[in-house]
Amino acid sequence: MSESIAPVAVIGAGAWGTTIARMLGARGISVRLWAATRELAIEIEQHRENVSFLPGHPLPEAVSVSSNGERVLEGAQAVIWVVPSQWLRETAAKLGPHVPADALQVCATKGIERATGMRMSQLLSDELGGAQAEELAGQFVALSGPNLSGEINDGMPALSVAASASDQRAHQAQDLLTTPLFRVYRNPDIVGVELCGALKNVIAIAAGLSDGLGFGANARAALITRGLAEMQRLGTAMGAQRQTFAGIAGMGDLVTTCTSRLSRNYSTGIRLARGETREEIQASTRAVAEGIWTAQAELELARQRAVEVPIAEAVHAVLFEGLAACDAAQALMTRAQRAEF
Repeated sequence: MSESIAPVAVIGAGAWGTTIARMLGARGISVRLWAATRELAIEIEQHRENVSFLPGHPLPEAVSVSSNGERVLEGAQAVIWVVPSQWLRETAAKLGPHVPADALQVCATKGIERATGMRMSQLLSDELGGAQAEELAGQFVALSGPNLSGEINDGMPALSVAASASDQRAHQAQDLLTTPLFRVYRNPDIVGVELCGALKNVIAIAAGLSDGLGFGANARAALITRGLAEMQRLGTAMGAQRQTFAGIAGMGDLVTTCTSRLSRNYSTGIRLARGETREEIQASTRAVAEGIWTAQAELELARQRAVEVPIAEAVHAVLFEGLAACDAAQALMTRAQRAEF
């Protein structure tokens, strides 16, 4: 896929959606960025940068912004969904009638729908596909990896994974999104890649809790390694391939999200450890820490499959049950002894 396939519709004008629009626009691809509100669209167009979510990074001339979904999607040959998970179904229902039937569909949203336990590509296929939902799901591409918007916009290199059951669609997404500083790999395991992108956010909150309590590198390494084991247990029970969890979307994204203060989930954990409540943290920012809601969905999926996820349980207890961070740490450390593998 080359620049000639424009226009591309990017659905969601948060930090990551704007970053993707900037990467494509910098290559001369005509990009239409959809903002959820008219006010946000006007603000971005007037300033020619997203001052609310990505300040200091001007938009290329090839990027236009609108809250009119029909206008954004008309004739689009690729649609990239970058809406927070809890609003994705509502957005898809609203914009679905305007999505071109033959467009390349890429989901860059990371999360699990709380009400259904669906992965994001499943959710979109369910909402957009109708009687052809299963066929559409086989054509969807999931984009996931260690992709901190701030670093990418500062010109630092990054990797990502385009995952799809359709090798043709994965190739198209890879060609569309690859730049000299953004290298995209393919992976047929869309189940594993999407689960990695969602579940690692819960572990990142735990890592933030640990650092916020003043624990050291030993504790952080323990959370990352045991968190990966936890992710892998649940993922393989849901049909994911084990090797995916050792790759870019798994270990790569997990390490990044668990160690960088640019990570919203890691930062959420630090603030929780310092005594702020979930409600206070959410009220203080327009950005979304996906791990908060993923913790709820993960516990339900794990219970359905009788899979142990003790770190996710501890994070959930801190977020929603009022458990103190120090007590959550003690509970994890004093669990019954067991073999590592």
